[in-house]
Amino acid sequence: MSNTKEASGMSSSVEWRIQVGEGSKEILVPESKNSVLRLFAALKGLIMKFMLKVCNFFKKAWKIGVDDPRKFAHCLRVGVALCVVSLFYYMRPLYEGVGGNAIWAVMTVVVVFEYTVGATLYKSLNRICATCLAGFLAIGVHWVASQSGTKFEPLILGASVFLLASAATFSKFIPVVKARFDYGVTIFILTFSLVSVSGYRVEKLLEMANQRLATIIIGTALCMVTAMVVYPIWAGEELHFLIIRNMDKVSDSLDSCVADYFKEDKANPNSDEACSKNLEAYKSALNSKGSEDAMANFARWEPAHGLFTFNHPWKYYLKVGAALRNCAYCIEALNSCLYSDTKSPDFVKIHLADACSTVSSNSSEIIKELAQTIKTMTRSSQIDMSVIKLNDSVQLLHENLKSLSTLLIQEKVPESNTNENERKESVLTVSLMDVIPLVSFASLLIEIAGRVEGLVEAVEDLAKLANFKPAADEKPGLKSID
Repeated sequence: MSNTKEASGMSSSVEWRIQVGEGSKEILVPESKNSVLRLFAALKGLIMKFMLKVCNFFKKAWKIGVDDPRKFAHCLRVGVALCVVSLFYYMRPLYEGVGGNAIWAVMTVVVVFEYTVGATLYKSLNRICATCLAGFLAIGVHWVASQSGTKFEPLILGASVFLLASAATFSKFIPVVKARFDYGVTIFILTFSLVSVSGYRVEKLLEMANQRLATIIIGTALCMVTAMVVYPIWAGEELHFLIIRNMDKVSDSLDSCVADYFKEDKANPNSDEACSKNLEAYKSALNSKGSEDAMANFARWEPAHGLFTFNHPWKYYLKVGAALRNCAYCIEALNSCLYSDTKSPDFVKIHLADACSTVSSNSSEIIKELAQTIKTMTRSSQIDMSVIKLNDSVQLLHENLKSLSTLLIQEKVPESNTNENERKESVLTVSLMDVIPLVSFASLLIEIAGRVEGLVEAVEDLAKLANFKPAADEKPGLKSID
């Protein structure tokens, strides 16, 4: 390999070439040009990757809005509320009426406005009550401190801030206060500290407190009216339909799990996408406890709306959700049996398949019937018969489990003349290893049936307290026997 230098007659440019095999030559590009090209290619790649991420982000955001248009509606409600409250800045009479502190009204709307009506009312009422109470206490403490002289005034103010802030913070650890007044306690500490501390240097303390209270009332009132009038989203309805969706998903998971377990020649339990989705649907009930608790808390603050009265028993929805999660925990254990390394013989599965499928179908039928009861807020006339059918199918499964040992001995005993003790030991050892997964699966189904009856009791308690309508086939004037 040799290097040559070639120069053209009229051109001053110089090219370096390298001679390669078979007499051909290749032009060498300067290292500086290669660095620029690599830098340009890397920069172009970064820009394209950034643009791709931005496009994917907007696609996901658009999908979220299309799946639930109420999220778009909530964004518009917040924009409307902020535009209206901004009028206190844009219109001079309104601006002068609140003493130039209209910014507090704008800040209140930003902080208080939430997705559901219940959450907005919870924050609004907590903020108003906490601000009023803290303001009155701060003014009273300021008056007492001012009467004690300039020497003791800062000591009294500091001690009051320390004691009340400490007591209010400790109250957050009380479960009832934490659940219903956590936000109010925070606003109480903020307002009391702001008014009492600033009152030491501000002469017109009463005027400042009045202006702050007025702007907060304006902001919270606007939020409450907008939340209840402009496309309202009720926390009670969200909780109501969340329980219904979870019941349907648990029912589908139970059916899919049993059907998948007894499916013949099954190589992969998740081969079918729809079946895999149903198998994992029960997790929605397991992961929704936090949402249920929050929605039930916010629903208590909402006025009567639709089919829900002011004293609607929202806490009993939590009991229904807890009973449903008990069923979902068993389904999770049932689902794990699909991936057991030990497989039961086919003839044993055939012996228990019908009984297990019957228990599963009866259980899922009851769960769907209960979901329909909550959805229509009408008692079901078939629920008692469904529970009787479920108990009969459970009894049949018990009998099939008892007769399993006889079936195993008939299938497993060898024909050769061997010692009786050795033959029994071999039979029992092989049989236990083979049937343990299947017996566990059947036992879990029996446990699920018992927990479904607990779910029936929880729904019946809810129906009594919520005054669900009687069943369609009941005669007018006659009450159903509980």
